[in-house]
Amino acid sequence: MKEFFKMVFASMLGFLLFILLIGFLGVLSIMGMIASSEATKEVEDKSVMVLNLSGTLNERSENIPGFLSFLNFPESGLGLEEVLDAIRKAKENDKIKGIYIESGMFSSDSWASLQAIRRALADFKSSGKKVVAYGDSYSQETYYIASVADKVYLNPEGMLDWHGIASEPMFFKDLMAKFGVKMQLAKVGKYKSFPETFTADKMSDANREQITAFINGIWKNVCNDVSASRKISIDSLNAYADRLVMLEDPKELLAKRMVDGFLYTDQVKDEVKKIMGLEADDEIDQLGIADMTLVQDKRNEGDQIAVYYACGDIVVGNETSNGPSSGYQIASQKVCRDLQNLMDDDDVKAVVLRINSGGGSAYASEQIWRQVELLKKKKPVVVSMGGMAASGGYYISSGSSWIVAEPTTLTGSIGIFGMFPDMSGLLKDKLGVKFDEVKTNRNSTFGTKSRPFTEQEIAYLEKYVERGYKLFTKRVADGRKMTATQVEAIAQGRVWIGEDALRIKLVDQLGGLDTAVSKAAKLAKLSEYYTENYPARRDLLDELMNGSAGTDNYLDERMRAALGEYYQPLMMLKTMPYRDAIQARIPFDLRLR
Repeated sequence: MKEFFKMVFASMLGFLLFILLIGFLGVLSIMGMIASSEATKEVEDKSVMVLNLSGTLNERSENIPGFLSFLNFPESGLGLEEVLDAIRKAKENDKIKGIYIESGMFSSDSWASLQAIRRALADFKSSGKKVVAYGDSYSQETYYIASVADKVYLNPEGMLDWHGIASEPMFFKDLMAKFGVKMQLAKVGKYKSFPETFTADKMSDANREQITAFINGIWKNVCNDVSASRKISIDSLNAYADRLVMLEDPKELLAKRMVDGFLYTDQVKDEVKKIMGLEADDEIDQLGIADMTLVQDKRNEGDQIAVYYACGDIVVGNETSNGPSSGYQIASQKVCRDLQNLMDDDDVKAVVLRINSGGGSAYASEQIWRQVELLKKKKPVVVSMGGMAASGGYYISSGSSWIVAEPTTLTGSIGIFGMFPDMSGLLKDKLGVKFDEVKTNRNSTFGTKSRPFTEQEIAYLEKYVERGYKLFTKRVADGRKMTATQVEAIAQGRVWIGEDALRIKLVDQLGGLDTAVSKAAKLAKLSEYYTENYPARRDLLDELMNGSAGTDNYLDERMRAALGEYYQPLMMLKTMPYRDAIQARIPFDLRLR
């Protein structure tokens, strides 16, 4: 009898869960219909687009779509893709009178992305529309963007940060030694500085040379842009940075022409109306970035150019097969499969590969390079480099039809390395673990945790890494129509900014994503075209059945905020067992500030 009641109870519970599931799916269906009815947003006359510079700037938005947004899950940052599309739509829409930039707590580790936004705003102004910026305070990054505005206003008691650019890498060799851990290294390229974080206690001379070159190059671009917009000499801008104007009386900023005036928050709206030619009693309909994604895009006719986003670490396999993630990944199997689908899709006439990556697995980079080569044989492939397309990121770019980079893109870094942790000190000396062995051949215990590599084993590894380096340089030489000697002169793991990479023929053209799309259209001989972004964001059902990539990235951002400067090295150590031994990777954290 007891078993009977158990079966009845289990059946009732199962039935109840079934009813709840049906009800839940019904709610989702209603939400889907609501979402469909709001798929486009009508723009009211005399509208203003609001660009709120707050949070973290990523290549694509990490905001949670669908159901999680409905539950008011917190937003984690801005997506460059969405910002640029919003500015373009605002330029093309006659009902939008201008853009209002509001400076907040904002961060980006990519000056190339900031440069892309600034250039889009300058293009917006070319239509005759106005841009106004306001902030209670400006970080150096937000001021760089805001300085393109027709008017830049600051709170009377506000602050404007302007201090220049520095790189301050950290080194963990001595910290690891306290736990009995050290790194064993095999590398090619005197500028290949990634392993220094774990194998040295200061920058090598070669690394200091390349970092000095590229931060000076980035700062020169920043000063040139601000100088042109604000009519301030470059010498003056450098003098202001040296004097830390952020700590001076705000009134000095007006005298230095860095701002146009001081306003309190309640005064901003009237000033925006005046500058944009609106009447004092006009209502301003404000459109944020999320609203602009729902505004109908006028560019939806003609042939399709696919824009494929490849962002993050380059790893072997699929997105879910690489252990703990530290953000976006370029998973070789998934990317190759996606590019194969674009190659077979007759509606896609050209592909723009948007790359923002400091590299990763050398093997995965080779696989993606191969797929790009196959794709290029059927239709044009143009690379658009974001903030970084270096090492493995450059590897996968080298086989394309054309390469476009921002002037401040970090690229090159043609070199590879193998880095292997020696845990024997931790296990044997700190924890008291004992080892013994029986083996059939001399190298049967190769890779054991009981001891470091022998000199002979290191020699084998160095030969293996050298072969990988020669293959990398050959791919570059073939793709860029250069000799091996020419590539070697600019390789050795050295990082270049985009404008220098153009000079040494690592890239073909300077510009942003729009430049790359225009070039792809020209190569494909298209007169009318539109763009479609890939990979497509997962829909609501995918989010529920497979988990939310947005949630993962949101949690990752929270970890990044909590751990601060220790986040990257700790994640590197955590994910090391899941990474390929041989890496084509730029220093993961240049710590530009």
